[in-house]
Amino acid sequence: MTKFFLDEHGCAKNQVDAEIIISRLGECNLEQTHDAALADLIIINSCGFIESAKKESIDAVLAAKKNYPHAKILLTGCLAERYAEAFKESLPEADGIFGNGDLTKIDSVVRALQNGSRPVVTPKQEGICCGSRKTLLSFPGSAYVKITEGCSNHCTFCAIPLIRGEVRSRNASDILAEIQQLVSRGVYEINLIGQDVAAYGTGQNDNVFDTGTFPLPRIDEHGVNCGTEMSSALSLLLKKIDALDGDFVVRLLYIHPDHFNRDILPIMKESSHVLPYFDIPFQSGDDALITAMNRRGSAKEYARLVADIREAFADAAIRTTFLTGFPGETDESAEHTRVFLRTIQSDWSGCFPYSREEDTAAYALKNNVAKKVAAERARVLEHMQEHITRERLLARCGKSYDVLIEEVIAGEGLAIGRAFFQAPDVDGNIVVRYDVQKDDVRAGNVVRAHADSVSGVDIDAHFTKLVRAQQV
Repeated sequence: MTKFFLDEHGCAKNQVDAEIIISRLGECNLEQTHDAALADLIIINSCGFIESAKKESIDAVLAAKKNYPHAKILLTGCLAERYAEAFKESLPEADGIFGNGDLTKIDSVVRALQNGSRPVVTPKQEGICCGSRKTLLSFPGSAYVKITEGCSNHCTFCAIPLIRGEVRSRNASDILAEIQQLVSRGVYEINLIGQDVAAYGTGQNDNVFDTGTFPLPRIDEHGVNCGTEMSSALSLLLKKIDALDGDFVVRLLYIHPDHFNRDILPIMKESSHVLPYFDIPFQSGDDALITAMNRRGSAKEYARLVADIREAFADAAIRTTFLTGFPGETDESAEHTRVFLRTIQSDWSGCFPYSREEDTAAYALKNNVAKKVAAERARVLEHMQEHITRERLLARCGKSYDVLIEEVIAGEGLAIGRAFFQAPDVDGNIVVRYDVQKDDVRAGNVVRAHADSVSGVDIDAHFTKLVRAQQV
């Protein structure tokens, strides 16, 4: 085998894994191709989180085997990790199966494929899969940096602990070194990711600053952190990141609402790097369902958290997710969630029908909700969010923003990018009009753009000046 093709599925954490795999295979003298027909090895880097994602990944394996019979098909990622034993017999189309516990083992997996074996490998989950990434799959100027792996929240609907294990945190010095290396390569936007970045430093064996572990904050009935006076590890990490030299910004993605580190707010207010973007998956606005999901908070406490954030940052961007059709969700429960959404006025939200996942605590719950009902409730929330998003975007018009350009539409005088209130892949965009004869607009550049109007989930804007040229 000399060439490989990688078919990427799933979340940002999976993307980082894919980037590491690409770099590892490059060191094994395999060349990446973007044409599957030319590949000797096709890698399906799968998602195993919910039923629809699992089906998509399995379909990708079947299609690859059918369309490219000359190639070896390697299933990697979360689906491979979760169902490796079952797939030994039930998915013969996969010539190899490789979990995501330790990506450095992919070298031996590829050698086994080359030797005609059918490797099924799920390495023990220890530490965090990080390392050199020579290739980034993000748009120019942007990158994800993983700070935790796994999750210890054990929400009853979620299979992540089954797939990625308990929470483990990366040493702060390694994170800082990676950010510095990425910034030196011209990366402007650093997105810190983990299943729950609020849990940074709280894993059983974590020693992120070589000074001991950090307990999760204790939250009282009013949603206030009433734990020790010790600063959270996340707040200390942000301080260290903010002290780094370079022209870059940082966004936090996915903060569990029960563990939200309120001590990050003053640090973010003083920071020249950290963006006021908050990704907090509330999942429900009904107290009984929140408890059934193995969460400690309440709709009132979560609404107070949003109010506290907006008191600190008047222009804060807040993204959340809602899960509809969770076992026991009644019409009244669904209405409570709609009231909650109207209360918090989130800039963005994703709404997903519940997926019943084996081996999760919710799998055995009774009072299941019909799929059609769950889908309709999600549709209603999505419709509500569309109106809220439009109003939130209209309030941002008439102002100028720094926009990271992702791509330029050649010859059209149009470019697509994102401002601080738009995370990659999940939120809307800024569509920037510019003069192709004189304005320096390139992918990876940061430009100042004046927001003029709203079009769907996007803002139409016009170029005013170049802020930062892409640095290579």
